[in-house]
Amino acid sequence: MKFVLDTHTHTIASGHAYSTIHDYIKIAKEKGLKLVAFTDHGPKMPGGPDIFHIGNQRVIPREIEGVEVLRGVEANIIDYEGNIDIPKKYLERLDLVLASLHDVCIESGTREENTRAITKVMDNEYVDIIAHPGNPRFAIDIDKFVLSAKEKNKIIEINNSTFLNDSRSGSKENCILIARKAKELGVFVVAGSDAHISFDVGNFEKSIEIFELVEMPEELIMNTSKEKLKKYLKAKGRKFEDKSIVPIK
Repeated sequence: MKFVLDTHTHTIASGHAYSTIHDYIKIAKEKGLKLVAFTDHGPKMPGGPDIFHIGNQRVIPREIEGVEVLRGVEANIIDYEGNIDIPKKYLERLDLVLASLHDVCIESGTREENTRAITKVMDNEYVDIIAHPGNPRFAIDIDKFVLSAKEKNKIIEINNSTFLNDSRSGSKENCILIARKAKELGVFVVAGSDAHISFDVGNFEKSIEIFELVEMPEELIMNTSKEKLKKYLKAKGRKFEDKSIVPIK
């Protein structure tokens, strides 16, 4: 099973990341990736970009040196009603929207409050992927969460970075339970590198271990085909009309 795309990366604009778009494209091309999404944090993240950075991504070419680009954001869930820090007029311009809970943007509540936040955000038509939902700092009802993703046609991320640092220590058991439930209900999943430096783009080793452990069917994994991901996004109204390309040198 070959993974050809990465839906979760952060450039220097996120404030606590260390690479540019050019850096990412260089490494993505070397690794044979066909598509990369740039998903800098929303503005409520301390040190994060201004909303105008998120909105002006139309200047980024659709393809750079043979690597297709999606213009995106990792939006911050900011309350237990599932509101996020990106207004609709900016969401409409994007190709891909991740939503996630960060303890610097919202305090962890009760299991019921956290579950409400992460399920209510899925009512937002522009949200495509729920990022790192296995974080034990935000206890959730896993069955209710995955069922909601099924009903609302959202993708669940198994976040590779989660297993590589201490920011979400203890997530593995939750991620296994989430992946198993996603397989049971037929919910789309995606491995996200959550790269904060270009060398980590396309790094899915630990996420793949989870998929292999639960024997996740390839048809449910979005990373194996850019056409599969784009079909999902087009069905939600994304048009990808701008065909600007930076040629391969």
